[in-house]
Amino acid sequence: MPLIDLKPTDPLTDGRQSDRALAVRRGVTRLLQAAGIAVVAELPLASGRRADLVGMDARGRFAIIEIKSSIEDFRADAKWPDYLAHCDHFYFATLPDVPPAIFPESEGLIVADAYGAEIVRPSREGTLAGATRRALTLRFARAAAGRLERVLQHHEAAGLVLPAGLERIAGD
Repeated sequence: MPLIDLKPTDPLTDGRQSDRALAVRRGVTRLLQAAGIAVVAELPLASGRRADLVGMDARGRFAIIEIKSSIEDFRADAKWPDYLAHCDHFYFATLPDVPPAIFPESEGLIVADAYGAEIVRPSREGTLAGATRRALTLRFARAAAGRLERVLQHHEAAGLVLPAGLERIAGD
């Protein structure tokens, strides 16, 4: 495999996620986008952690969604409490075949598959400090802009035509 692939298959997937985790990510992203929430996957946080999904609503409130694709995946991961300092809402997201009882009742829970998702337990609401919110907003915006540019470059390098309307955004 070359160090640099000028025509990657998917410029937004880094290869670390299992097919099960990608299915949850797709379903949760569809749920959030339908609710008007912008989503960035695999967002590095100031703490050095990387959140599976970060959603920002129209009021600038943040939700972090930690994807757990199996019981083993949940048991092997003790870092999730670190995310609480970086969001207003925190959710675990999993597949229907993972028992919901393994997840802490104090946190939100989303059950998803590749086609959609449902919030089965709401999250508690926190409030980010102003400086933390500002820093996360900038991190979110920069990541989203950088990823859009990578997609546009990928399309150009592959000779693909941009979807209708996107050429206007790309040219602005």
